[in-house]
Amino acid sequence: MTAETGFTDYKIKPFETIGEQVRKWREEGRSLVFTNGCFDLLHAGHARYLQTASTFGDIFMLGLNSDSSVQKLKGLSRPIMPQADRAFLLSSLGAVSYTHLTLPTKA
Repeated sequence: MTAETGFTDYKIKPFETIGEQVRKWREEGRSLVFTNGCFDLLHAGHARYLQTASTFGDIFMLGLNSDSSVQKLKGLSRPIMPQADRAFLLSSLGAVSYTHLTLPTKA
């Protein structure tokens, strides 16, 4: 199964739709928790951090650094996993409500 198909694809939101969705959640009185990162080599420490962060609100949104951003931060040999695979893996975690790809940073 590739990152393009799977049972948790509904949890991967395009960046362009996030603003509208956040407004809806606020209108509903829901609290939003946000964090972001590369998550290129997902490990138990990441899982514990994400589980804990998710307890601080109703919706836990995870921003995922794009491949180009990871490469700028970590070096030319990174990322090890492409962004689609990282998004799929993170969206499969029960603590994560939604995942979105962050916009690449300017050089």
